[in-house]
Amino acid sequence: MFPRIFGHEAGGIVESVGEGVTDVAPGDHVLPVFTGECKECPYCKSAESNMCDLLRINTDRGVMIGDGKSRFSIGGKPIYHFVGTSTFSEYTVMHVGCVAKINPEAPLDKVCVLSCGISTGLGASINVAKPPKGSTVAIFGLGAVGLAAVEGARIAGASRIIGVDLNASRFEEGVNTPYFTIHGVIFVVLRSSLDFLFSPCSARKFGCTEFVNPKDHTKPVQQVLADMTNGGVDRSVECTGNVNAMIQAFECVHDGWGVAVLVGVPHKDAEFMTHPMNFLNERILKGTFFGNFKPRTDLPNVVEMYMKLCWRSCPPTTARGRRCWPCRRGSSRR
Repeated sequence: MFPRIFGHEAGGIVESVGEGVTDVAPGDHVLPVFTGECKECPYCKSAESNMCDLLRINTDRGVMIGDGKSRFSIGGKPIYHFVGTSTFSEYTVMHVGCVAKINPEAPLDKVCVLSCGISTGLGASINVAKPPKGSTVAIFGLGAVGLAAVEGARIAGASRIIGVDLNASRFEEGVNTPYFTIHGVIFVVLRSSLDFLFSPCSARKFGCTEFVNPKDHTKPVQQVLADMTNGGVDRSVECTGNVNAMIQAFECVHDGWGVAVLVGVPHKDAEFMTHPMNFLNERILKGTFFGNFKPRTDLPNVVEMYMKLCWRSCPPTTARGRRCWPCRRGSSRR
């Protein structure tokens, strides 16, 4: 469905609201989310799911749900929406169920990344994998989502966090994370923060204690991890979207109690193949969507988590710290 305005990760300020909208008001600071929360469907009322029946992600829908029409046009011809957000724009129009009202003191050029990738990785660890304190966790893929999963494992109290990636520099040196987001949403443009989004960040700084590059070994990486951890890791989180990495993440967890969580989105024709005995030996395989966070209910709390870490770790006299996401990436606090 083209032409359309892409973009799904941003932060913004409400410029106006439509008839009947009461949950947000002009001037509110919000995060747009590609998967919504109507708060009325069985999924929204369930404590076990965040897959809203009305507002879950739909890449094929390019119009508003209410009237089936687009709010963008040029020369009298419609330009279609993308996953209900279309944030590569100075202004956009969204369903109220897809915006999370947040603390106005939160810097939008920082917390914007919580509207997708960072919440996805963080939630995959703390909400789904739930590693016990002192456990061993393997994170497959050390891009932005993987780094957030590392952070989640650290927060949960994992004692060993093993990063798995084909790019060795991601462990020590860091790489530029692949964000291309214009921070202008719900209805007003914001300045971008490219110094933050493209600053190098290493997995070690986020809590990764060890690193494995599959290219450095002749054995399958799941066997390498099993040898390192006396039979397998307690938890694994896959953040690549590569089906082979998904299989490896599952097969590397310890029998009897190991849990693997799949985060990445594979190719539509990919097939996940493993021996049934891996399940019968009491390994658990889970999937997650947006880290199992309910957008409107949970994102404000995630923002508060960030705010508390930032203010505790980054005193005004130094404007830098070692714990919060932007400060660990070398960005000054504003």
